[in-house]
Amino acid sequence: MELALTDEQRMIQASAERFLTQVASSSAVRTAMSSERGYDTQTWRQIAKELYWPALAIPEAYGGLGLGFVEVCLLQEQLGRCLLPTPFFATCCLATPALLLSSNESLKERWLPLIAAGEISASVAYTSAPRWDDSGVQVYAQSHEGGYRLNGEYRYVIDGADCDLLIIAARTPGSIGEAGIRLFALPADTPGLLRQPQATLDQTRRLATITLNNVAVNDEHLLSEPGQGWPMLRDVLHIACIGLAGEQTGGAQQSLDITLKYIGEREQFGRRIASFQAIKHRCADLMLAIECSRSASYYAACIADQCLNIDGDPSTRQQLGEAAATAKIFASEGFFQCAAESIQLHGGVGFTWEYDPHLYFKRARASEQMLGTPAFHREQLAKQIFGERT
Repeated sequence: MELALTDEQRMIQASAERFLTQVASSSAVRTAMSSERGYDTQTWRQIAKELYWPALAIPEAYGGLGLGFVEVCLLQEQLGRCLLPTPFFATCCLATPALLLSSNESLKERWLPLIAAGEISASVAYTSAPRWDDSGVQVYAQSHEGGYRLNGEYRYVIDGADCDLLIIAARTPGSIGEAGIRLFALPADTPGLLRQPQATLDQTRRLATITLNNVAVNDEHLLSEPGQGWPMLRDVLHIACIGLAGEQTGGAQQSLDITLKYIGEREQFGRRIASFQAIKHRCADLMLAIECSRSASYYAACIADQCLNIDGDPSTRQQLGEAAATAKIFASEGFFQCAAESIQLHGGVGFTWEYDPHLYFKRARASEQMLGTPAFHREQLAKQIFGERT
């Protein structure tokens, strides 16, 4: 497996860095996160319709650029560096993989070109509790006149209040455990589907509560075949973990970078504090954590790329869970370590509103919990290693 970036990937990375340097200053991020929608619509329009970022991993047959998930992770890392609020993660790391893995060709032909063109944003609703396995699916689908009626509630839906398409996980009648989970793709304005924004620790990423009251659906809305809903959703969550790990890697790198800038200017006892050996050791530990996170994330992105490739080897899906768990563990712990040390090394100003370390600390803590904590993923990893069902 080739893990070095190609020239084309380096160009994408450099282009994203230049663009975000222009539009994602600290003041711009703070303005966007306090806006009504939680992000700047003009910036998102540029990202979606001028830079075509949502189209990167979508095949050319559906109007995309036909690249892969490694390129998505490159963008995720740059977005993580600046904490720019956008629907990119929910759309490209959750909803797009769900559509790509679907066997419903009509739904793919309907929605993927709209995502690729930047016309819509999307998200996935799948848990109503702080759990990231199949027990979190608490919306129920009751048979009704040749279709289903969906009832229930989901919390923690990423960008769920303002997206245009929602992919809903639901349990079908008489199902036990993961066997009866199905996935439905619904326009966000579907009658009976209510959305309510939630107050969050991390103001740079919006979450929402989705309530379904007798929402009418039928087989035309189904993304998954019978018995394949949970395996498909599990793969989507693994891929999302990898995208999130890329973002966390970028956040960790930026936490270290702003810390290095500060300690290079701050003087104590007549010397810049960056010259103290103890400070150098702490920064070296942070750099090691970042490099481990980056290596794990991009290896996992290569695995995700193969899983999303329709011509790829099906056996790679067996490696996906292990790679995703490893990336999420390293990235979550590395980001939190870097963000926490950033506050400490900034001293008394580290936790004040005027300085940025608190924004990275909040994102680090929130993303550590999202899609499963390191402890959860260690448990999942152990089950896979020892051959237990996950």
